Amino acid sequence: MNLLDIIYCLVVVGTAPWWARKKRTGWRERFGHVGQVPPRSRRPRVMIHAVSVGEVNALRPLIPLLLDRFDLVVSASTDTGIARARALFAEHCTIVRYPLDLSRSVARFLDAVQPDLVALVELEVWPNFVTACARRSIPVAVINGRLSERSFRGYRKIRFALRRTFASLSLVGAQDEIYRKRFIAMGVVPDRCKVTGSMKWDAVDLSRASQAPTEPALRLAEEMGIDPTRPLIVAGSTAPGEEALIHRACPPGVQLLCAPRHPPRFDQAAADLPGCVRRSARRPGPPGTDRFLLDTIGELSAAYELADLVVIGRSFTPQRGSDPTEPVALGKPVVVGPSMENFESITQVLERAGAIVRTLPDDLAEVLSSLLSDPHRRHDLATRGVECVRTQQGASAQHAELIAALLARAPENTPIRSDAAGAR
Repeated sequence: MNLLDIIYCLVVVGTAPWWARKKRTGWRERFGHVGQVPPRSRRPRVMIHAVSVGEVNALRPLIPLLLDRFDLVVSASTDTGIARARALFAEHCTIVRYPLDLSRSVARFLDAVQPDLVALVELEVWPNFVTACARRSIPVAVINGRLSERSFRGYRKIRFALRRTFASLSLVGAQDEIYRKRFIAMGVVPDRCKVTGSMKWDAVDLSRASQAPTEPALRLAEEMGIDPTRPLIVAGSTAPGEEALIHRACPPGVQLLCAPRHPPRFDQAAADLPGCVRRSARRPGPPGTDRFLLDTIGELSAAYELADLVVIGRSFTPQRGSDPTEPVALGKPVVVGPSMENFESITQVLERAGAIVRTLPDDLAEVLSSLLSDPHRRHDLATRGVECVRTQQGASAQHAELIAALLARAPENTPIRSDAAGAR
């Protein structure tokens, strides 16, 4: 046990009333017991860590580019991330749970997985893990790197403790120049930090842009009683208070479907949408119903296909926004609120291209009414959005080549040893 382990333990005890409220599984794996990992092959083994569902989804275009060259292990931290990784990649990759950043757990994990290179998606730079990899001569890269202003402000306060960790990174592929400068300010060697763009752009399928709704989307509309002859606003990944806000801002005669981000909020969201039809009821409402609640998992994409206009949730409250790329790539006009810190780089690119509308909560009603009364403007937004996505794609291929080049420079197949100093 080292000093950092002691600090972690004190933090865990102090925050127990908060984290203990949420049910979590896989505790044995969180302490580094990953179970059966296939024996190493002659190919280099690359471990890619994605925290949760969003980061796992961003790997969809990258994984196929690496499969022919490397033995791949995909790790995730959350239960939903693990489930999504298994659904997407279990056929071709080993799926494991990322360990808690305790020195012994990290050593146990690395002994089992034995990576030749570790790629961390977006950030997830944990000191014990990075230090253990450095001791074992395992290069650690950050891909699709993102260091938000809020995170940067927090990290800068303890930069003295984290500088060595960031300086140990072998490579950072940052989404934009602002993020690159923040990584360098935290200690990353400038020559190791490059702008590669965002893999989020690659994770969407432009072949569906402006196409007729698919069978799952049509079935969703029929089973909920959505009227295809009337305009429909779809609000995706909404946060507390947003259902009521968008309900009040929705023009008369326009249908509204809200999809809350977190299932525990479904009942409250239903209360904020008077007379709504809940998807979980599996039956349509009476004729004339114009409020709908998507209280199921996995159907938001189908709902987006039905939309005449999309509102991005978590952007009208201090929740830092949700990913707008999917509805944009479907050829839908998209409205976001002021809080898009989690996707600020993507949002700014779309804004510069005239491909998205950003507004304040007090102006939302006027914006929705204006857009729904102007089909030409909606079409222009949608067209610009699809073209913007098309021009931004390609980051996944850049990351694949950077990973290959980094492995080529790494020491030739350095034997993976147990980090006895950190583990015992």
